[in-house]
Amino acid sequence: MRTGEALPAAGDVLATLATGLWHWSTGNELVTVDAEAARLLGLPAERATLTEAQARSRLHPVDWNEITAVIQLAVAEGTLAEVRVRIMDEHSRVVRVVRSRSKPSFDPVKKAYEVIGTLQEVTEPGPGPSAGRRTVTGDWRRSREAFLLDAGRALAEARSTAEVLRVADGLAMPGFSPDRLAVFGVQGDRLTIIGQHGDRSGDDGPFTQMPLETDYPAAEVVRTGRAVYLSSPADYKSRYPVAWPLAQHFGRQSWAFLPLTVAGRTMGAWMAAFSHPVAFTPDERSVLTTVARMLAQALSRAGVADSERELAEGLQRSMLPSLGPRIPGMCVAARYIPTGGGLQVGGDWYDLIPLPGGRFALAIGDVQGHDVRAAGLMGQLRIALRAYAAEGHRPDAVLSRASRFLHGMAGDGADARFATCLYAEADPATGVLEIARAGHPDPAIRMADGTVMTRPTAGGLPLGIDPDADYPTTRFTLEAGETMMICTDGLIEAGGHDMETGWRRIRRILEGHLPDPDGDDLEPLADALVQAVHGPTGSRREDDMAVLLLSRTAAGVRPGTAPRAGTRRTLMSVAQAEPERIAEARQHVRELLHDWTSDDQVDSAVLLVSEMVTNVLVHTDADAMLLAEVTGDKGERRLRVEVTDAGDDLPHRRRPGELASSGRGLLLIELLADSWGVDPRGEGKSIWFVLREGA
Repeated sequence: MRTGEALPAAGDVLATLATGLWHWSTGNELVTVDAEAARLLGLPAERATLTEAQARSRLHPVDWNEITAVIQLAVAEGTLAEVRVRIMDEHSRVVRVVRSRSKPSFDPVKKAYEVIGTLQEVTEPGPGPSAGRRTVTGDWRRSREAFLLDAGRALAEARSTAEVLRVADGLAMPGFSPDRLAVFGVQGDRLTIIGQHGDRSGDDGPFTQMPLETDYPAAEVVRTGRAVYLSSPADYKSRYPVAWPLAQHFGRQSWAFLPLTVAGRTMGAWMAAFSHPVAFTPDERSVLTTVARMLAQALSRAGVADSERELAEGLQRSMLPSLGPRIPGMCVAARYIPTGGGLQVGGDWYDLIPLPGGRFALAIGDVQGHDVRAAGLMGQLRIALRAYAAEGHRPDAVLSRASRFLHGMAGDGADARFATCLYAEADPATGVLEIARAGHPDPAIRMADGTVMTRPTAGGLPLGIDPDADYPTTRFTLEAGETMMICTDGLIEAGGHDMETGWRRIRRILEGHLPDPDGDDLEPLADALVQAVHGPTGSRREDDMAVLLLSRTAAGVRPGTAPRAGTRRTLMSVAQAEPERIAEARQHVRELLHDWTSDDQVDSAVLLVSEMVTNVLVHTDADAMLLAEVTGDKGERRLRVEVTDAGDDLPHRRRPGELASSGRGLLLIELLADSWGVDPRGEGKSIWFVLREGA
């Protein structure tokens, strides 16, 4: 070229150098190539625009993945992207190897890559992913470093053997990804498969329970602790002629068997099989060896965690009872869910205790803490409760003795523990429940019409705090079709709820569940409660949870004693020494009328109940028995409240002065009730009133 002459066109220069140009836009998913680039791709030598799928079909699938990885790395580092790729023909044969150099960019608005680069054929020793990689480019090395960082992070976060195997299955090694993986373990003197990916279930049958002396690559790796690399079927057949017939039908072309070694001990082997030939260059062996080491560490950690979890769960569940045979007239269901973190143990428990005369007792409780000590104390406390119940003690005495027992067991030092508990004795023939409660949540009652209300019961301090604590007993009747739920606070507070919001959630579940019409099957309701608050499988719950359901079936009700259809009923006693239970009586009535159409009538009913019960405690020496019953269809319902006592003096109307502090009870009843009356009885009397909804 003479000085002063014009330079030739860039395209002519590139064509002379057998270098093609290509442009790829991920935004429109199109690849544009000039004539030389088209020729190198095995297409007619003319300018063309290809779809991504068409361009991908001309390249080895592994190399296409490497191109995308290298481009992303080049954009992140602001460097050129250089990669060697194999061009394939219609019969999936490598026709040439080309080198691509490009300057990629990323458009954050379109969220798309723009790549402009060159293609040039290079001389390679032979086809295959390792051919041409004897001189590894910096981009190739960086892509593998990024892969190892991601793999190490994912394996470190796996918490169980199953999670480790899932991570291993998803490892896509840039440039030479295997299409079958298998992890071998050792049981005694035999080789077994812990997990595999890439073949149908059952295909690994011949490789399970294989003696370690077998002439099989994985067995040799476990025996010697050294990796085995097989680059071709011929290599496999010549080195392991006995095992070759077992591996032949899988159609793989290369295999790598690497030891899984932890603290100098080979705990198993990892196999990576490839459907294309791999020469296993030093760089590729380095990647495989690093992955095997990380996999061994992850499996070791997961194995210890699995063993601890299995031991803890076995300990916990061995302390929980089976509910035993069906109870005539009653139906029982229970669930226990351990914590989602740590050792997955806790102090929650439930129990069903047979008693003489066909009676039985229900117990549910929660020992403070979520560790092995809590689980151990729970088991001892459960046994003590059973022993005290079997001795024939009443509910209050059972809890008093249990509190002294736990106080002596748990001590009063820095590691002292307490426990909440609810203990209930039930008579299947009458449905009568006698409940004593030690710092535990109150039971909830789902009535026959679907109404759900808490059932306030008398209670004392948690067990183990005061060895001389008293535990008063509450008595009420479970009617036909009604279900009682008792649970630990873990069920209520799961998912970050407090006692108030958690109870509202539980109430919605109980009211929204369609029960068995005869009350004979509580299992679906127990499942619904657990599933609604449990969260995803494997989630890290801060507390364990237990729930126990008891319903009275229609078959268990004596003829003529069942309430009428659509009836809601609550029954409770208020003793002379328990004036604080007047507030519970008001709450009972308010919850009984939670969907009443008139709020004023609800307030009136609560006021009248308070007056009637207070009058009994103030003007007599007897205890008060409250019975409130709602009947009829919504909008036309009828509330009847009756308060009974054993006193002989009948109430009478008085005319209190302006400054009088009493004497207005009957005046209020006369003003607010639709009807009322006083009925003398053989011993004592009852005063009652009726409110009609909407009247």
